[in-house]
Amino acid sequence: MKPIQVGLLGIGTVGSGTFHVLQRNQQEIQGRAGRGIEITMVADLDVERAMRIVGPDVQVVNDARAVIANPEIDIVVELIGGYGIAKALVLEAIAAGKHVVTANKALLAVHGTEIFAAASAKGVMVAFEAAVAGGIPIIKALREGLTANRIQWIAGIINGTTNFILSEMRDKGLDFDVALKEAQALGYAEADPTFDIEGVDAAHKITLMSAIAFGIPVQFDKAYVEGITKLGAADIKYAEQLGYRIKLLGIAKRRLPDATHRADGIELRVHPTLVPAKRLIANVEGAMNAVMAHGDAVGTTLYYGKGAGSEPTASAVIADLVDITRLHTADAAQRVPPLAFQPGAMRNTPVLPMGEVFTSYYLRLRVADEAGVLARVTGLLAEAGINIDAVLQREADEVSGEAATQTDVIILTHDCMEAKMDEALARMQALPTVLQPITRIRKEELA
Repeated sequence: MKPIQVGLLGIGTVGSGTFHVLQRNQQEIQGRAGRGIEITMVADLDVERAMRIVGPDVQVVNDARAVIANPEIDIVVELIGGYGIAKALVLEAIAAGKHVVTANKALLAVHGTEIFAAASAKGVMVAFEAAVAGGIPIIKALREGLTANRIQWIAGIINGTTNFILSEMRDKGLDFDVALKEAQALGYAEADPTFDIEGVDAAHKITLMSAIAFGIPVQFDKAYVEGITKLGAADIKYAEQLGYRIKLLGIAKRRLPDATHRADGIELRVHPTLVPAKRLIANVEGAMNAVMAHGDAVGTTLYYGKGAGSEPTASAVIADLVDITRLHTADAAQRVPPLAFQPGAMRNTPVLPMGEVFTSYYLRLRVADEAGVLARVTGLLAEAGINIDAVLQREADEVSGEAATQTDVIILTHDCMEAKMDEALARMQALPTVLQPITRIRKEELA
């Protein structure tokens, strides 16, 4: 049988890894796919560099549209990134009847609904395993492996840069700025790390996972996004003393109506999170990724591995190529939908505003070291109906540079609605004995 012919748009880190892994493991991949898979055409602006990577047997051009226009190309792999030209090229490839594989989480999180609808209308597949958590096959797990389950929640460390920074802050007692510079020096963070450290990259990924888990459209614009830039070494230390670690988590959670919730909805959020140190995910260190998913039948499952890099991400790209090759001649109705649910079965369950989210909290207050301060603070929480789980107070001589006049009060709360906590924090912040902005970090038990 004639091999499936693949065209690459972009042959940078992931593209070169895809080409090399496909060549190296060609026999094994063909045995699994049922026919050969060959990259026969590459588009890249740096034609000379691309030719050095792929050799003389692969056609190299500087125009991506030439790949799309080639009638011999069955699958187009988009590895350009971003929202702009990548979107146009993906839609043009679909219109030309090509299947598409992409690692572009930003594109799908923002424009996925349009792209998937176009692919469905044309009867072609859009596969994106490489868009979330690199080499971890989490998309396939959610879409197929857990298909018998009503998924209750997902929580993931899905950005290696921020996990590396938080690991360095904990291990070495570094402040955020110092840990970021170290991450940049070692190549874990970009020169402009904004998308990573502000949580945007993780939000793209959890948006895609939430759509697959709950059968809702991709809705990146409704995700709550908070990065790690305001975390201090003190918070890492205090969390450790309380038996927790701080991780930047992407969280998607199904909420059903009950006595406290008037309507169902989906929580979709990214933020620093206290996680019990005994949880496996709390011990994921460095640039590694991990995703927990809880289904009603299977319980809690954990997926761990490299979330980025040339060959780990190439592993996911090639898995998509194999899937498409297997289903290339199948009737479109028999294929697995890109978001797991059949188009007519997608739901309009709303993504909840952050004020309606229920979770528990870590609060750190720098206060004057005076009698009655703690009582006033805890009294305000009680008036708001917020129950306290634990309180830690550092003695004045343990607070750097402010001996004898200031102290830190750390409070862990039980679950409450975020809007209630917002009101309580505003009242606490107004106290004259609260000397600095209050630090608030959400807490998840993930039990």
